[in-house]
Amino acid sequence: MQAPFTPLVETLPSSVPFVGPEALERRTGLLFRARLGANESVFGPSPRVVDAMRAAAPEMWRYCDPENHELRHALARHLGVAPANVMVGEGIDGLFGYAVRLFVEPGVTVATSRGAYPTFNFHVQGYGGRLVMAPYVEDREDPASLLDLARRENARLIYFANPDNPMGGWWNAEAISTMIAGLPAGTLLMLDEAYGEFAPPGTLPPLDVENPQVLRFRTFSKAYGLAGMRLGYCIGHAGVIGAFDKIRNHFGITRMGQAAGVAALADQDYLQQVVRQVAEAREEIAAIARSLGLTPLPSAANFVAIDVGRDGAYARRVLEALAAAGIFVRMPGVEPLNRCIRITAGSAADLRILAAELPRALKAAL
Repeated sequence: MQAPFTPLVETLPSSVPFVGPEALERRTGLLFRARLGANESVFGPSPRVVDAMRAAAPEMWRYCDPENHELRHALARHLGVAPANVMVGEGIDGLFGYAVRLFVEPGVTVATSRGAYPTFNFHVQGYGGRLVMAPYVEDREDPASLLDLARRENARLIYFANPDNPMGGWWNAEAISTMIAGLPAGTLLMLDEAYGEFAPPGTLPPLDVENPQVLRFRTFSKAYGLAGMRLGYCIGHAGVIGAFDKIRNHFGITRMGQAAGVAALADQDYLQQVVRQVAEAREEIAAIARSLGLTPLPSAANFVAIDVGRDGAYARRVLEALAAAGIFVRMPGVEPLNRCIRITAGSAADLRILAAELPRALKAAL
């Protein structure tokens, strides 16, 4: 006889936040010609990182360092904080799971924006949290609305991304600092800065690791080109960061991942090269959109959200037509954001394919 699931698990749907391109390829039997939907870096990791991974490969018979000592110290030097202020995890997604586990139990309220990153919601629901949502304002997550919601609903956590996914908008450091200053007592801000390397100067406020009400999440998945390695980090007050050790998977980061992270931090010239390539690709995507009478939204991330001019049903048909033509893109999941499709910065070859196929997809979607 099967052991019973917990009552909470019995109430949850069997779902995943995202359907991966590999699943779509298996479903259709066709390989994508341009992979422009998952916000990966098509420019890949630094050659120095690949060399470090190759050098680490023969040592994979060893378990990893459960303290992530070398990587945490490298991050601390890079950030100008103490190692006690940094926690490494299996991408931002893994760190969200740990952070939610630390603070959320059945009945605890968590505030986010309607249409924001769904994996965060997945973790909150998995621990029985109660999600309340503020609307986007002019296609951006709105700090004032989130603070009002958190005060009204007595939220223990607030999720906020800067720059934002899926729309690409951003707020300057002053606005974020004002939001932090306005946090209610007993509320913690989960500040997702996954796309921070692509943002204009003045977007990210200075680190303040003395404030126990803020956790800042960053990743090697985007600008560093290591999405498949699952490597992220969290920055915060030592007392909060230290609590992760109570519940995290201490062997979650592989030896190869640790070596890759250290090497990536050491090659900032390559990082800046990728940032320039992404900016050029964003401009090209925007130009393609404008040439077709579409509206690209301003973006500080490695993608561009494009308003296709109609409703979500039409945007979905455009997305499906692009997929049929071998181009993987995604779209926001809720109104009014779902009038857009979201296209990741790609190589020159990727964007040539997009320029050729997008007009056909728009026509097919009518």
